[in-house]
Amino acid sequence: MSSNPHNYGKLYLIPVGLGDSHPEKVFPPINSRIIEEIEDFIVENEKSARKFIKQILPDKSQQSLRLKSLNKFTEASEIPTFLNAAKEGNNIGLLSEAGCPGVADPGAEIVKLAHRYNIQVVPLIGPSSILLAMMASGMNGQSFTFNGYLPIDKKERKHEIKQLERVSLEKNQAQIFIETPYRNIKFLEDLIQNLYPTTRICVACDLTLPTEFIKTATASEWKNIKTDLHKRPAIFIIQKDL
Repeated sequence: MSSNPHNYGKLYLIPVGLGDSHPEKVFPPINSRIIEEIEDFIVENEKSARKFIKQILPDKSQQSLRLKSLNKFTEASEIPTFLNAAKEGNNIGLLSEAGCPGVADPGAEIVKLAHRYNIQVVPLIGPSSILLAMMASGMNGQSFTFNGYLPIDKKERKHEIKQLERVSLEKNQAQIFIETPYRNIKFLEDLIQNLYPTTRICVACDLTLPTEFIKTATASEWKNIKTDLHKRPAIFIIQKDL
C-alpha cells in the first residue's frame, strides 16, 4: 500500500541553526534545495523564520512565502488547518525557533496530526542542542532523559533535583535540563548546592557557535569554575555514578 494514497504533499521537518553559524557548517546542501521548493511553512515566529530562510536562500522571494504561526498564542482550533496545503498536494516546511522541530518544540502537535492524516513526515538533518550536549558530556548515552524545565519555586526545584539525582543513580541514567537563558547562573548554583559533591554536571552553551563552551565536572569542582552563562542558550546534564 502506498504511504501517500491521496497524493498529499509532504511535511518536511526543517532544523534551524542554534545561533548565527554559517549554514554550510551545520546543514547539508539538500536542506536548502528542499526549502527552495517550498512556499508553505509552519513557524514559531514569522520574523525569525523569514530571516533563517533568507540566510539559507538569499534569492528566494519572501513575498511568495505563506507562513502560519504556531506558538502559545495560536488557537487550538486553527492548528488542524495548518496542514491544508499538504492535503492540496503542496509540500510544507515545519521550522523550529532553534534546533530540531518536534523536540522540545510545539511542532510535535503538527507532526502528530500529519501522521493522523496520513501525510508523509520527512525529518531533515540539522543541529539538536540536546543531542550535541549529550554527545560531548561523557555521560551515559545509552540511557538518558530530557526533563525540560524544572520548577521555578525554590523548594519544588530542590526536591526535583534530588529526586532526579536518585533516578540517575538507580538507573545509571543521565538527566538533561534546559533553563531560560537569563536564569542559567542561578540554575547552575542550585545544581551545585543540591547535588552530591561527586555528582557530575555538564554545561553546554552556545553550541555550534564560535563562543561554544562545554564542560563536565563534579558539583564540588564546579564551585571553582568561573564562566559567564548569562543569557547564553545552554543545556545542563547531571549524572550520579555508582
